[in-house]
Amino acid sequence: MAQATLILTMPEQLWIQQLSTAHPETTFRVQAAVPGAETGFALVRIAGSDVTAVLEAMREHDQLTELTIAQRSEREATVHFETTAPLLLFSSQESGIPIELPIEIADGEATVEVTGSRERLAELAEQLEFFGLSYRIDSVSERLHQSQLLSERQLEIVVTAVDQGYYDTPRRCSLTDLAEHLGIAKSTCSETLHRAEEAIVKRFVEDLPGLDGAESLAEQLAAN
Repeated sequence: MAQATLILTMPEQLWIQQLSTAHPETTFRVQAAVPGAETGFALVRIAGSDVTAVLEAMREHDQLTELTIAQRSEREATVHFETTAPLLLFSSQESGIPIELPIEIADGEATVEVTGSRERLAELAEQLEFFGLSYRIDSVSERLHQSQLLSERQLEIVVTAVDQGYYDTPRRCSLTDLAEHLGIAKSTCSETLHRAEEAIVKRFVEDLPGLDGAESLAEQLAAN
């Protein structure tokens, strides 16, 4: 399974792009969303200094219907609404890739995390482009369970090393102490830790952001 973090730029004709760019200090956090036949429904938490103005603009926008305020304070509101332009939901539905919630939107951009097969993610990229949603890639990586990254024995030793304070600064446990606690030879403990650390560090470096945003999601999936 591959995991990708995308930064989407909303089309100018979309209500969320218009409102979030008009109020760039306001954040829209999508807590729940579901597509309908031709519309979409969402629960969104709005936070910022212009909440009143944002709510008034939402009530007046022709792409939003059935706006209901679930919670309200001076700088925050949670609203439920129906929209006639749920392009992100339609992209997700057509590609078979669920959008992981919550989604945060600010100043016309949405940060979206998705997980699925490389084929499905490539289909999502095509659907985003079809609906006019441009994007740049923050990261793409394989989503591995810890048991796939480390062997059972490596995991046991690393967890014990953390518990015993081997990785504390200053250390509360020496390599000799750790080996004695585990009941293994010092050389075996050292080699097993080194192999586990190698796997962890390499995975960490591979997951660092810095991918070329000019490449499409499909191209980066193929490259990996």
